[in-house]
Amino acid sequence: MVNESPDTPPRRKLRPTRRGRLALLVGAVLVLVVAAAVLVPLLTREQTTERTRSLVIPEGWRASQVYEAVDKVLDKPSGTAEKAVATADLPLPAAAKGNPEGYLFPATYPVTSGTTPESLLRYMVDTAVKRFGADHITAGSRRNGVTVYQTVTIAAIVQAEADTVPDMGKVSRVVHNRLARDMPLQMDSTLNYAMNRSTLDTTTGDTKIDSPYNSYERKGLPPTPIGNPGEQAMVAAISPTPGPWLYFVTVAPGDTRFTADYAEQQRNVAEFNRNRRSAGNG
Repeated sequence: MVNESPDTPPRRKLRPTRRGRLALLVGAVLVLVVAAAVLVPLLTREQTTERTRSLVIPEGWRASQVYEAVDKVLDKPSGTAEKAVATADLPLPAAAKGNPEGYLFPATYPVTSGTTPESLLRYMVDTAVKRFGADHITAGSRRNGVTVYQTVTIAAIVQAEADTVPDMGKVSRVVHNRLARDMPLQMDSTLNYAMNRSTLDTTTGDTKIDSPYNSYERKGLPPTPIGNPGEQAMVAAISPTPGPWLYFVTVAPGDTRFTADYAEQQRNVAEFNRNRRSAGNG
């Protein structure tokens, strides 16, 4: 050990001045601010990614199918979403009379830990109201002599009946032509809706059921949409393809025959039935 000489002045401890302490404090705060600016968005993004899921609603789904999907994605008991309609304060048009069928717009919706059945259904209806309230939809409905709500109903039938997107305009024309002639629509899709099923096999007995959705027995449009149509079906509903058609049948996938002649329709239906029997025997 080295001893200090008695003549050596004692060493003084270095202490920061008041200004120096302030500078150190400001520097520390700046470091924390910068760190927070970098880390918080990263953490938030990570947490958001973990919590966010998606609910896909396909075009043409009925309200009952949408309710079931909402219950499943939110892990709720069956029937929860349907019951939520009464308390969700949905911005539906007056013509809907509180029934959101047709206005649960097909799209992909984000689902987080804070999503409720009410908020999700309201999001769907808000989207539909904005899309269906567009000027071209209103103008097209007026041009065709129907309301926007009736246009949604036509679009739902088109969505259910058309085998391909190009066929949508022709199916829409058949609907409009039959309405103009005061003919019953005779659409199997409305019967399927009434019977809560989806099938290509319609019997004579089916066409006799007592239901406002039985378009074989009742003229005009059904009282509500029979599903939730997408953009393409809505475009077809307001802009039907020009043509005289009153009948159509999808003889085979991708082969839908349209005609204004009943005898020709009967021949096409016979071919459809032969194809169905052949497929069943195969």
